[in-house]
Amino acid sequence: MPVCAILLSTYNGARFLDALIASLAAQSETDWLLLWRDDGSTDETVAVLEDWTQRLGPRCRRLTEPGGNLGVLRSFMTLLKGAQDFPHIAFADQDDIWLPDKLAWGLAALRDVPEAVPALYCARQVLVDETLNRRGLSAPLLGPAAFPASLTQNIATGNTVILNAAAIRLVAATTAPPETWHDWWCYLMVTAAGGRVLLDDRGVILYRQHGGNAVGAAGPPLQRAIAALRRGPGAFMTVFRANIRALQRDDRLLSPAARRDLSVVTKALSGGAAARLRALRLPGLRRETLAQTALFRLWFLIG
Repeated sequence: MPVCAILLSTYNGARFLDALIASLAAQSETDWLLLWRDDGSTDETVAVLEDWTQRLGPRCRRLTEPGGNLGVLRSFMTLLKGAQDFPHIAFADQDDIWLPDKLAWGLAALRDVPEAVPALYCARQVLVDETLNRRGLSAPLLGPAAFPASLTQNIATGNTVILNAAAIRLVAATTAPPETWHDWWCYLMVTAAGGRVLLDDRGVILYRQHGGNAVGAAGPPLQRAIAALRRGPGAFMTVFRANIRALQRDDRLLSPAARRDLSVVTKALSGGAAARLRALRLPGLRRETLAQTALFRLWFLIG
């Protein structure tokens, strides 16, 4: 069995797929299998992937069931559950280009983690436009990469994420809420279970920014802050509450410390201002920067 399954969910991405898969084929780490699932494309995506399946042979496999359009979260979670026997999985987005050592760097970082400990590796991205002109690196990964900080913010961008076998089994045993994203849910579960998050300050992919990005890279801090203030607490708190409910359903998988913190936050959400202020005293309930933390606290108090 290959050391890593690369999970690719596609949707109308035909124009980018040749570049992505060529970059997978050029990886310095060659012991991988591409497991792909199409989410209902109406362009030439499936034809492109079937051509690559012929060219790559046993290194490329299609997951056909369930068919239809599941959306990003369910499609990637379906792929993850179909790859539970692999030592590692890596998520791939259809419009990126992997730098040659991306997979090798991630697997090397995970190598020293004890087998029974869930672990997630993530890194930075080289931001490029649609024609691959470079714009710079994504924001530094500052942390804390732990629970309960992982409730407030996802710092593990999916197209850089690699999970070890313990983390794959952990996430596969859960049901992610429909309001969240696959990468945030993996990050949440690994941290809440007391696992390890390994942060790589290197850019490992060319992250293409264009009008069709499902999420896209975050902008400068001031721009993000203004956008967040305009949105208000509604969207964030909807995802926050959904993640809390889902973690409660799977609390048997959490560490004792995470269960205690989760209980405090859950009680605060159903209580008044005093209960929420008490919850904000949890040492790790914060985001990467002081400004981000201040905004989170405001949303938590009023949302």
